[in-house]
Amino acid sequence: MRLARKLFSMAALLASLAATGQAPAAPYPDHPVELVVPSAAGGGTDTVARAFSEAMRKTLPQPLVVVNKPGASGAIGMTEVARAKPDGYKLGIIIAEAVIVPHLGPTTLDAAELVPIARLNADPSAITVKADSRWNTIEAFLAFARAHPGEVLVGNSGPGSIWHLAATALEDKAHVRFNHVPFSGAAPALVALMGGHVDAVAVSPAEVSAYVAAGKVRTLAVMADQRVRGFENVPTLRERGIDLSIGTWRGLAAPKGTPPEVLEVLAAASRKAVADPVFVAALRRQNLGIAYADAATFQAMIAADNARMKALAARINLRK
Repeated sequence: MRLARKLFSMAALLASLAATGQAPAAPYPDHPVELVVPSAAGGGTDTVARAFSEAMRKTLPQPLVVVNKPGASGAIGMTEVARAKPDGYKLGIIIAEAVIVPHLGPTTLDAAELVPIARLNADPSAITVKADSRWNTIEAFLAFARAHPGEVLVGNSGPGSIWHLAATALEDKAHVRFNHVPFSGAAPALVALMGGHVDAVAVSPAEVSAYVAAGKVRTLAVMADQRVRGFENVPTLRERGIDLSIGTWRGLAAPKGTPPEVLEVLAAASRKAVADPVFVAALRRQNLGIAYADAATFQAMIAADNARMKALAARINLRK
């Protein structure tokens, strides 16, 4: 009798839902989730995103489908995510440019419209030249730049990108002047370097590691507090008397207004994915730094970086 009552109650509920046109909400996610990557394929951000997507297959019932949307130093892809329907089915990789681009002039990008879920990675900038370059040390590179203002071509991942800012900050600290050459990402900047179209690039050590191993390029210095894993023989700028430490970070974000229960699912899945051997191995292969942080920690770090980048952009007058 008790079983009959339960079946009757369930049937009544289903009939009621059918009559109102409603159905029980499916558990999130019930279909694939788009993951927007705001940079070109092949660079560090793309590598992190694809490794993360692969690891998330074990922690989410539906796949994260990577879609590259490069341009405007990441603003195009991140703005698309910020303006997406906040239902958890369009997420994005948020990068350091989220707190740089808004300080450089009019833009559609507003980092406040993005909800951080988890930081996945962090890497410093570095100065890298071709293996047959005339410069074997960072001192020689800077001495030449100082003697020939504006002649050294330094590639970056776009105007206002973190790598553009890093090279400009080096100008400020070392009292030199470069000719900055923008590209749509680190990967095309490296192609230009190896083709002899630029003299150096200011990107992360991870993004050049394969080419360093192949003997095609040489990293002269890293902009970090300490030497970088895989680049133990490369000095930091601080070791060479230049007080500069600057780099990027990459994390998962959703549009503002995404339901808390969806964010909770994504946060729990992300925490497991970053610890997954698939993710760890993929980043280690390219010397990308694993730097997980939960939503609250990530949000606090973004706020601190926003203040720092605003002051730095104003001081070195990047608006010009």
